[in-house]
Amino acid sequence: MVDHLPNLGREQEMLEAMGLSSIDELFADIPKSIQREGPLDLPPPQTEEEIWADAQRLLGSNVAMNSRPNFLGAGLYQNYVPTMVPMLATRGEFLTAYTPYQPEVSQGMLQAMWEFQTMVSELVGLPISNVSMYDASTAAAEAITCAVRVHNRKASQPNVIYVTEWLPEHRLSVIENYILGSGIELRLLMTNPDGTVNLELAGAAEGCCAVYVEQPNPFGVIDEGLLELKSLIGEKTALIVGVNATSLGILEPPGSWGADLVVGEGQPFGIGPTGGGPIYGLFACTKPYLRQMPGRIVGQTVDEAGREAYTLTLSTREQHIRRHKATSNICSNETLIALMGAMHMALLGPGGIEKLALRNAAGCEATKRAVLEIEGIELLHPKAAHYNEFVVKLPQTAASALTFLDERGITGGLALDSISEGASPNWLLISATDQTKESDIAALTSGLSAWLRQWEWRIAHE
Repeated sequence: MVDHLPNLGREQEMLEAMGLSSIDELFADIPKSIQREGPLDLPPPQTEEEIWADAQRLLGSNVAMNSRPNFLGAGLYQNYVPTMVPMLATRGEFLTAYTPYQPEVSQGMLQAMWEFQTMVSELVGLPISNVSMYDASTAAAEAITCAVRVHNRKASQPNVIYVTEWLPEHRLSVIENYILGSGIELRLLMTNPDGTVNLELAGAAEGCCAVYVEQPNPFGVIDEGLLELKSLIGEKTALIVGVNATSLGILEPPGSWGADLVVGEGQPFGIGPTGGGPIYGLFACTKPYLRQMPGRIVGQTVDEAGREAYTLTLSTREQHIRRHKATSNICSNETLIALMGAMHMALLGPGGIEKLALRNAAGCEATKRAVLEIEGIELLHPKAAHYNEFVVKLPQTAASALTFLDERGITGGLALDSISEGASPNWLLISATDQTKESDIAALTSGLSAWLRQWEWRIAHE
């Protein structure tokens, strides 16, 4: 055990400071039955060159998304990020600023965080934004519990929330974890066969604490009916809208049609899709929810000399570790990744964000039209407008189609039943972005056509 201690020449001094005489005495409370007597089963030491070669071998087993035609999305999207973003974000001033909250030493970082909040507020059409959350799912769950704190019912009444049907299982799971044991009752807001929210049933949500919907929804459907939802649920019920951030370049911001809180995944701005993170969540609200909002808020003020200054405001880092008395137990956030999003948005500007959204919409529409020309493939929601993605119905399982496409070097999308309970195994979610090329679409349609011919041949010869 001595081999794993730092400052090997001073272990005895450290033991004496603790009132101990030996390493064995330090670990005496650990039962003998779980102590390891022999060395760890590890390979022998390696040189730096050998370690680097092993790392390259392991990394080489992954398939880079941009190395092949890719139609995988479902919340994380492959948009182009200008090279200026990682170049700026990896400057030491940003990269090493882990806790940049002391206003006397962190004015540059705090201003950058304030600029991020300002851009998010303008993007979603709400006056207040925090510095970021972990991801879209955490932001959604935090918005729901925030709304319950504001609209908390009497002890004799349950705190009811509605979430839209067909939420991805990972998002629903985070929400369920947050409300577990809190006395919050979760109900589903049902959808119509065309993928839109059933507004006739939505009136039942009036008087509850919150309603959570997504625009576009998990099928990629743009639901115009949501513009009427706030008038149906009333002012005493919070309307929470989960957004696809880039879509706001062409869609009406939720703040303009009654949203009280807006959340979403910020990843398309600033970073590419990642397998496990880091990513960052957006969170914005109106004034009634300000004091109950989780996370951090940077405010603009003036110092004693009258100069413009920035500081954390309304809540401190320490309030988030007050356990049951805290507004939220979210203590950290994704400052550096959110800063990359701010850089990306600033480089694009309003016109660039609109162009990015149009390119995403165009990629989706071109892919959809090409796929639907294949006989035997149908659109799940044929009358809907889509953004970034759409769902098709295949004559056989989506998993079998994806396996076939993968063998041809194509990432064909996502089998929807893998993330949404109740989805048909024949439903395939296909995503397209500004990076989708005509050659990618041709590869996808060629692959799907070949898969269908193979399936038809097997049926004919059985």
